[in-house]
Amino acid sequence: MKKILILAPHFPPSNLTGVHRARLFANHLREFGWEPIVLMVDEKFYEETPDHDLVKLLPEDLRIEKCRAFPVTRPRLIGDLGLRAFFQLYKKARTIIRREKIDFLYIPIPSFYISLLGRWLHRSTGVPYGIDYIDPWVHQFPGSQKFFSRARMSTMIAQMLEPIAVKRASLITGVAEGYFNGVLARNPHLRETCVTGAMPYGGEKMDHERIAQIDKKPYLFTKRPGKNVLVYAGTLLPRAYQPLEAILQAMADDPDVYKDLEIHFIGSGKTPNDPEGYNVRPLAEKYGLWNRVIFEYPRRIPYLDVLIHLEAADGVFILGSTEPHYTPSKVYQGVLAGKPILSVLHQASQAVGVLQESHAGIVLAFDGERPEEIRGKWRSVYEQYMAFCTEFSPQQINAAAFEQFSAKAVTRQLAQLLDNIV
Repeated sequence: MKKILILAPHFPPSNLTGVHRARLFANHLREFGWEPIVLMVDEKFYEETPDHDLVKLLPEDLRIEKCRAFPVTRPRLIGDLGLRAFFQLYKKARTIIRREKIDFLYIPIPSFYISLLGRWLHRSTGVPYGIDYIDPWVHQFPGSQKFFSRARMSTMIAQMLEPIAVKRASLITGVAEGYFNGVLARNPHLRETCVTGAMPYGGEKMDHERIAQIDKKPYLFTKRPGKNVLVYAGTLLPRAYQPLEAILQAMADDPDVYKDLEIHFIGSGKTPNDPEGYNVRPLAEKYGLWNRVIFEYPRRIPYLDVLIHLEAADGVFILGSTEPHYTPSKVYQGVLAGKPILSVLHQASQAVGVLQESHAGIVLAFDGERPEEIRGKWRSVYEQYMAFCTEFSPQQINAAAFEQFSAKAVTRQLAQLLDNIV
């Protein structure tokens, strides 16, 4: 069996969203002839609160290696775990590659800086490497138009470092093509020298089956009679605020239409651990919807707790971004939860096709250049969704169509790409 080393500084019990990319690949790679070894940073160096239930979702025989990191200083000068553990990861990875005769090194990013380790380890050991774009690295961060700003500096650093990291890569992958098309445009030699592939996050049915074995109840909200409760679970991207504000404006236009609606935003705060880091609340208060239609729990809760709240809700709310490449991973959770989905997505997002093919919900697809269109369309789409809910049954979800987006199917795509290289 060929061996792959996955460099994932954050890995369970980290409760950050990105850990599921490496977790789902590691869960299924052995089925396709690749033995995964995961190199993570010891969880005692994490800033976020660990979620130890996540470890129960890993195969018992999965091999995990750990390294140390520099602790976060006070005041906080460097928080990025990839930077704090950069040299420790390199040293440990080099030892594993040489000792285990690793066939491939795979680096999901962010943390973006660890992608530089691929180039460095390739030079010192000869191992071929690939970079997986969970998020684009080089893009215009909000606020980067200001000359003297942290956002502008982040953009400039990304533009400088990315070509160094990808120069010798054998594989470039991403959650969707839009996540790495810019990489190929900026580094055209990669079209001739490396393999590329787009693979969504994928959904893991076993995760939802596991919650039946956990004795927990939803604790963030209580279902009230006559209320239609939707759950939005996860972070809120900077470019999701325009679509969100258009939705809230539409609900403020016709308050009686939404008197029985509750949308609960879970884990949508500014930072994972701040219970007061509200992102949605200020907008909801602006339009008179706070604690009436819109509710927010900023702090991130454990992954399985999120699934429990999805199970307790009447439906799932998914909000996209004005960026066309953005494909929310929560789409796959929503489909597997077996609840009707109400989604607002960029018309170019891959998630639009996922929902339409699976018959799992209603989509308001908008033009990213004109997100204000949402305001005029929202009421009609919401009424369409309510009609959809009256006839909805989990059995109507097209499981065959969704199978191509399962974690196993997505991992099969990765293994095929690896086989082509090695």
